[in-house]
Amino acid sequence: MAVTIKDVAKKAGVSPSTVSRVLSNHPRISAETSRKVKDIMEQLGYHPNIMAKSLVSKTTNSICIMLPKSAEELFSNFFFMELIRGIVTQASRLGYDVLISSGANEKEEIEGVSRLINGRRVDGVILLYSRQDDPVIDFLHENGHHFVLIGRSEQYPDILSVDNDNVQASYDATKHLISLGHERIGFVSGPPDLVVSKDRLKGYLDALHDSGLEMRPEWIVEGEFLQDSGYRAMSFFMNLPNRPTGLVLIDDVVSFGVLRGLHELKYKVPEDLCLVSFNNIPLSELSTPPLSSIDIGIYNLGYTASQVLIQSIQNNSDKSYQKRQIIPHRLMVRESSMYSISKK
Repeated sequence: MAVTIKDVAKKAGVSPSTVSRVLSNHPRISAETSRKVKDIMEQLGYHPNIMAKSLVSKTTNSICIMLPKSAEELFSNFFFMELIRGIVTQASRLGYDVLISSGANEKEEIEGVSRLINGRRVDGVILLYSRQDDPVIDFLHENGHHFVLIGRSEQYPDILSVDNDNVQASYDATKHLISLGHERIGFVSGPPDLVVSKDRLKGYLDALHDSGLEMRPEWIVEGEFLQDSGYRAMSFFMNLPNRPTGLVLIDDVVSFGVLRGLHELKYKVPEDLCLVSFNNIPLSELSTPPLSSIDIGIYNLGYTASQVLIQSIQNNSDKSYQKRQIIPHRLMVRESSMYSISKK
C-alpha cells in the first residue's frame, strides 16, 4: 500500500497540514521541523502526488528551457550543455523539474511555450538566446508570464535577464591583440540577428577605434556557432592579399574550425595568426595550441538564470531584485595569442 501524507504526519508527530507546508517550503515551518519531516518521508519512501499538489498550490514546480532552433548547433557546442547543467543544478536544489522545448521556427517556438504554460505544465521559461525583435519574448512579456532571458533584449530592457558585458569582453579580447602589436585584426561573428553578435562586434570596433586602428569590412565575417563557420572564415582570411595577423572569434567551437583549417594549410598558431575566442569551454585548454579565450562563466549564467526565475515564480513578482544580472568575465591567455607582432 502506498504511503500517504497522513502516515508521514503520524510518524513525525505533526499534523498533515504541517507536512503539506514542508512540501511547499512554507517560510513559517522551522528548519528543525522541516528536516524531521523530510527524514520521515525518506524512511517511509513517501513521494508526494505532484498532480494533487499542483492543483492545490496552482504551481507545477517545473520550468521550461527554450532551446535554439538549430539542434546541430546545440548538440555540437559545449556552451549550451554547460548552460543547461547550471540551470538544472539550481532548479533541482530548489525542488523544480526542468522541461525542454524547441521549434523549427518562431511560430513553433511560441506554440510550444504556450502549450506548456497555458496547459499548466510549467511555471516559467528560460530563453537560452537573445534575438533582435524576438516574437517569443513579445509573447511571454505581453501575456505576463514568468521568464528569464540569458542575454540582453533591446526592445524590453526591463525584463529579467542574465548576461555578460559582451561589449567590454570583446573590447578586452581585441585590446589584448593590440597590446601584442597587432594592427590588422579580423573578427568572426555569429548570426547577425543575435544580440550577442551585435554586442561583441561593437566591442571589437570600439577597441580598434580607441587605438586608432583601421577597420576593414573584409576583416569581418559572419557565420554560425559551428566549426564549419570557422573553417570557412579561415579560408577567406588567408586568401586576402592583406590578411589579418590576429583574429577575435565569437565562440571556441568556431575557433576549432579555424585551427583545423590552418593546420591543413601548414600555417602555425600563433606565429602566422594569433587567436582569441569566447566561452572558455574545457576543450579550449586542450586544443593544439591551447586557445586564449574569454571565460564568461557559462555555468553561472545558467545557475543564476534558474535562481532568478524561480525567485520570480515563488514571489509572484520580479520587483524585489535587480532585473539585469551581469556575470563577470575574464581573459584566459594561452598559447594561441602568446606571440608579439614585433618579433616578425
